[in-house]
Amino acid sequence: MQEETARSAIDTFISAFNASDDSYVTALLSQALTSDVVFWGPLGRSEGIAAVEGFVLDIRRHPAGTGTMVRCSAVDMPDEWARYQWVFTTPDGGPCLAGTDVVHLRRSLIDQVIVFAGEIEPSAS
Repeated sequence: MQEETARSAIDTFISAFNASDDSYVTALLSQALTSDVVFWGPLGRSEGIAAVEGFVLDIRRHPAGTGTMVRCSAVDMPDEWARYQWVFTTPDGGPCLAGTDVVHLRRSLIDQVIVFAGEIEPSAS
């Protein structure tokens, strides 16, 4: 049951990256995150939904265009921490970013997010 709760929160978090419009991002994040969420991203530690929203909007405004973020692994939840892998693809289908997130849940919502991400190098043909 705990993994199902984590998977639901994680998938709602990821859906914010794929929202049809920027105006829906905050509402989706509010369904997945606590208001005092601690976000450990590429630029360091920040707090609150607004901080996470900034990260999501930056990804949505990727130079290659608005792409798609998908969870590409099962949610592994050994204790109250869960981890999963994701990939962000550009509009032409090419992968740009991939990573693993580790999240902590409190009362069915994510209260900490740790993002490990990096650009995918184009494969040599």
